[in-house]
This record gives sequence, C-alpha cells and structure tokens, in this order.
Amino acid sequence: MKTQLFATAALAVLFATPALADDAPADVGELVVVANRAPERLDHIGQQVTVVGAAELKARQAVVISDLLATTPGVSFSRNGGPGETTSLRIRGAETAQTVVVIDGVKLNDPSSTGGGYNFANLLAGDVARIEVLRGAQSTLWGGQAIGGVVNIVTAEPTKALEGSASAEIGSMASAYVRAGLGGKTDRVTWRLAGGYLTTDGVSAYRFGQEKDGYKNAGVSGRANVKLTDTADLDLRAVWSRGRNQFDGFPAPAFVFADDAEYGTTQELVAYAGLNLVTGPLKSRLAYGYTDTDRDNFDPTQAVTTKTFDAVGHNRRIEYQGVLTLPADWRATFGAESERSDMRSASPSAFDPHPTPIRGHARIDSLYVQAIGEIVPDLTLTAGLRHDSHDTFGDHDTAQMALAWRLNDGHTIARASFGQGFKAPTLYQLFSQYGNAALNPEEADSWDAGVEHHFEVAKAVVSATWFERRTTNQIDFVSCAASSTAPLCRPGGVSRFGYYDNIARTKAHGVELTGSATVGEVDFDANYTWTHAENDAPSSVNRGKLLTRRPEHQAYVSASHTWPIGLVTAADLRYVGPAFDNASNTTKLRGYTLLGARASYPFANGLEIYGRIENATDTSYETTRNYGSVGRAAYLGLRASF
Repeated sequence: MKTQLFATAALAVLFATPALADDAPADVGELVVVANRAPERLDHIGQQVTVVGAAELKARQAVVISDLLATTPGVSFSRNGGPGETTSLRIRGAETAQTVVVIDGVKLNDPSSTGGGYNFANLLAGDVARIEVLRGAQSTLWGGQAIGGVVNIVTAEPTKALEGSASAEIGSMASAYVRAGLGGKTDRVTWRLAGGYLTTDGVSAYRFGQEKDGYKNAGVSGRANVKLTDTADLDLRAVWSRGRNQFDGFPAPAFVFADDAEYGTTQELVAYAGLNLVTGPLKSRLAYGYTDTDRDNFDPTQAVTTKTFDAVGHNRRIEYQGVLTLPADWRATFGAESERSDMRSASPSAFDPHPTPIRGHARIDSLYVQAIGEIVPDLTLTAGLRHDSHDTFGDHDTAQMALAWRLNDGHTIARASFGQGFKAPTLYQLFSQYGNAALNPEEADSWDAGVEHHFEVAKAVVSATWFERRTTNQIDFVSCAASSTAPLCRPGGVSRFGYYDNIARTKAHGVELTGSATVGEVDFDANYTWTHAENDAPSSVNRGKLLTRRPEHQAYVSASHTWPIGLVTAADLRYVGPAFDNASNTTKLRGYTLLGARASYPFANGLEIYGRIENATDTSYETTRNYGSVGRAAYLGLRASF
C-alpha cells in the first residue's frame, strides 16, 4: 500500500506542474502501427498504447522480453521458476491466451498448447528494435484472440549502406549472452541478419529444491526488402529459435513436486513473405505467414521411454490488406484473411511408450474494415467491423470504436475506446483427452477512457485511464471425481480426470496512471496499475473471488542521469502486490518489491561498457506457488556498433 501511495503521489506532483508553452508537444506525432495495422500518429489514436523504442530497450539492457513488459502499465506476468520456464503474461487481468503476440507482422501462437496462446519463456530481446503494447479488446483488426490486447514486436531495420552491432555479457548463475547483427540499405535492397545465444545455470524451478534448472536459447533472424519497381516491393522475414530448459516435476515414487532431472525443448519458426503495391491512394499487401512450434519433454530416469510429451502446432495464414486514403484525410484499412491451424500431441509413458497422437485442425476466414479520420477538427474517430467464419463455430461479428480529442493546442488528449472480443475454443480444448466438442466461443466487451497531458515544465507527461472488461462463455477445466457418472466425465464409458467447459464468466476493471518528467538532469518515469479481476460466474462457488495470479496493485518507478563524461546511471523499483494462487483465494502469494540499478559508459567510438544489478536486495518471492525466482544477480557486458 505504501508503494501504491508513493506512485500516486508522484503522479499527482506531475499533474500539478503548470504548462507554459503554446506549441504542441513534439512527441505526440510519433507513428505507431499496432492500433490500426498501418502507421498512425499517436495523438490520433483513441486506444491506449505503450511504446518501448530502441533507445529504451538499449538503456534497460533488456534480455528477457517478459521481464521488460511487466514494467509497463496494465501488464503482469507469472513464471514457473527462473528464465526459460513457462511464462504467462496478462494484460488488464485477461488470460495469457487472450493476448495476441505479433513479430514482424506474423501472429505468434501455438495451436497445440492448452489455450492456443504464446509462451513468453523463449522470447528474448535479441534484434528487437521496438515493442508496441495495445491494451483492451482488439479483435476487429487482430482477430479473436485479442481480448486482453496485442503485443507487436518489430525487429531492427538498417538505415545505412552497411551497419552492424554486437554485444556480449556475463553474470550471475554462470550466465552468458551474446548477440550480433549485420545489415545494409541500398536504393533497391534493405537487409539484415542477426543471431544470439543465451546460457544460464538458472535456479531451482522447485522453490525448496537444491538442483539448479538451467536454460539455453539460440536464435537467428533475418529480413530483406527488395524494391521491384517504384510502386512494388517484396518483403521477406524469418525468426527461428530453440530453447532447452530444465524443470522440476513429480518424480516417482512419491509423485510430489520436487527436484528431478526432467527437461524440455521448444523450437519455434516464424516466416513471412509479402508483396506490397502502391496504386494511387491505395496501398495493398498480399502476404503469407507461417508459424511452427515443436515442444518435447524428457525424463532421463524413465527406462522404457525418456520422452514424456510431444506436441507440434502449425499456423498458416494468407491475407490481403489495403489502406486507402480517402478525401478529407480519412483512411480506411480493410482486408481478408484465411487461417488454418493444426496440432498433434502425445504423452508417452512406461505404460504406453508409443501412444496414438491426438490431432486436430481448424480454419477461420475473416473480413475486416476500419476507418479513421477527423469528424470535427481535432476530434479523431476510429470505427471498425470484423466478420469471422469458423469451420466449426460458424459466423461471428465484432465491432470497435475509439475517439481521440486533442485539446489545448495538443497538450491535452482525451481518449475513449470500446472493443469486442471473440475467441474460438482451441484445438486442445476440443480434441485432446480432456476435449469437449460442444464448447462455445469466448466473448468479451471492453471499454476504457482516459486523459493525457503534456507539460512544458520538466517535459512532463502524465496520463490516467479507467478500464473495464466483461467476458462470457470463458472456458475452464472441470475436474471429475473417480465416482462421477456425468457424461462428460465418462465419454464412451471411459473415465477421465476432467474436461473443458464454458463455466466461467469474469469481469475486470481498474486504473492505469503513468508519468514521466525531467527534473534538473534526472529523467523520471513511473506508472501504477490497479486491476480488480474476479470470477463472475453465477453458479460458481468462487463467484466474487479474485482471479488467480492477478495482483491488484503494481507500480514501477525509474530514474536515470547522464553525467558530463557520458556515463549513464539509473535505478528502478518494481512493486507487485499480493495475489492468490488458487480460485478459492485460500492460497496467497505475498507482495514483493524489486530494486535494480544499471550503468553504461561509451569509452570509445562505437564501444560501450555496461552493467546492471537485478533484485539488489535479494528478495525472495513467488509469482506461482512453490516455484523459485531469481535472487540478487549482477551482469557486465560490452556493446559495439558501426
């Protein structure tokens, strides 16, 4: 609570700072893509967007993307141990599988996973140059999974004839991280190749364990743009990574959570090919996107088969998108998509070392249109519609509307938005051993309203936003008692542990406060989020209980200073309030505060030494009950660029 009051007070001080200038602030014209799938001025966008640019990524010395995103407004995460373990990210209290993740235009998801979402465990900063986080239901442009929001990741693009960068760091837990990139730009061709490798001994995934569970990750990425004519270009992109993480399970004979020798591998491939055309006021893009996720788990102590899990998910998408400039500076974004998902999953064991794999597939065809423009001077309207046709669940329509009102010569921006979400049951929820073919899609309505103000004094920017979301038909797992005679507990007369059903209804609301300012020669940044996400299912014994692993209070504060010699020093503090680890709210996760410090020094042209300390107070905490977390850790590195 003290941290909550501190963050609120800090923002209140910024709100009290008087505005002196008449000219509109320079940064409100920044272009972002995520809100409209086409570049748009930030001050014209009615949705709430957070942008983490290349300079901030470099200053924060980011390695694991989920750790960085957890310091932005409205975002929380939980992890089953140290780096590389299963990582769930939640926007405004929504499920992790209700967030769309996009990298270089390709949606990342794993059709073979339980919720069909993306596991952030293997997402490293690597060659990332920009991250845009869009909060609230955004299904009109981004599809049914975007009930919580969208994370748009863009890799680096060269701006010179030849340029390169490299970095290497070592640190606690026998950690080492190296990455390098090289690219160039000519009149006709722009290209870049990059690669990275991370290794760490990690910590025990089991909180009370003694054996460290290490993690290794190798990845490469590439992109090329070839200008075929003055009005046509070919765009090619690919990202590949392979991670290997040790984890703890339920070893025999006790079958209780403890240290063991299990490990898993995850291989991911993202590929994209697009043809861009410009015909007068119309910009067109015809593209093909592909994702492949291959996950395997192993237990070296098993005699009959060491493989305990095998899953593969594929996603293929063909799409057309057009952006048409209309009279009076209106623009329309419209398109068509056809997406096919496939999954295969098996769980070998000593009793059945070669089980018949579970397979499933789904197809969804979509049409969408969204328009943006000024309905009166300085008042921008965004409105859109989407039609989805699912091969199992039929037709569904979603809508979206947003307003951005620029006041006081652009110093004040009032925003409001409404969006709907539609998420079909996943292949795992339909076809696995726990599947239910009678499931209905999840649906959500989301709205928010806020105000942002730019002050000339201290270059301060502050904002406050209220948000709400209601989700119906949410899918949850239902356990079956051994004696149960319910039809879904005994399909075909065979008992099973449980099944998926539309038993959940949830609602969430809260406040996001952000502020930044330069006081003297020190740059400050702060945000605070209050999220109240609860079970709202009428028939549930847990109605009114908070959803699991959703802390109500979160705050982040950072301060940085650039010294005359070029040395940059910074410190930050992240507070995460208490949360519950179970649906009945009987198991509580304590709140925690993490303190960090970092520094960098450019000692020669294109060369920079840097270092950081994470969790400086060596705080012990849990984001998931009985899973470990990283204590105090220090890292030292060197960066080079030309």
